[in-house]
Amino acid sequence: MPVPAETLPRRPLLREDVLARLRDAIVDGTLAPGEQLRDGDLAAWLGVSRTPVREALLELGRAGLVRAVPGRSTAVAPVDADAVRDAQAVVAAMHALAVRDAVPRLTPGDLDAMRAANADFAAAHRRGDVDAAMDADDRFHRVAIDVSGNRAVAGVLAQYEPVLRRAERLRFGSHEGEASAARHAQLIELCAAGDADAAARLTEQIWQTLTADLPSSTVEQDTA
Repeated sequence: MPVPAETLPRRPLLREDVLARLRDAIVDGTLAPGEQLRDGDLAAWLGVSRTPVREALLELGRAGLVRAVPGRSTAVAPVDADAVRDAQAVVAAMHALAVRDAVPRLTPGDLDAMRAANADFAAAHRRGDVDAAMDADDRFHRVAIDVSGNRAVAGVLAQYEPVLRRAERLRFGSHEGEASAARHAQLIELCAAGDADAAARLTEQIWQTLTADLPSSTVEQDTA
């Protein structure tokens, strides 16, 4: 779909805010794969100058969410199979590391937060609310990341997770959402039992199921 016609309220935005808004618009499909991204249009939509938009587009290009074609405007990148697999391997390893470090530190309150997030996830999936399901999934996994306190892990995930978020929308909109809730419940049990190694292995498996769940027609394949 095209850049929304309505102008958002003007307010000072940091580069990170512009980056987050554009990234979210790509992930949720507001800016669809193949859509041209003109910095002037985006700046008008966000109510900012072109400079932070251009900086954000450069960052999104490094993350694999946009592509710049010489002589043409930047466009939203397709959901590329190779890019998803590469990001998946990194994200799976980082989440596993966070869980392994977090398990010995998890409090009953942390476990309750994971249970609540998973319950919200399951409920959102049942009513077909993909946005709410993704938000709940993020809250579920964020518990271990926050408890681990590993800022390097958080930084790597911030770079590579957006590539997977578009693929996640496809999974959470399918029957696989139910399987994800079951895996979450199993992970909570392992965390509650203090089994850090098993919890880390399951976490890695959870993230490794992503590309297996995707129909081949939903991603751009490497034909070289």
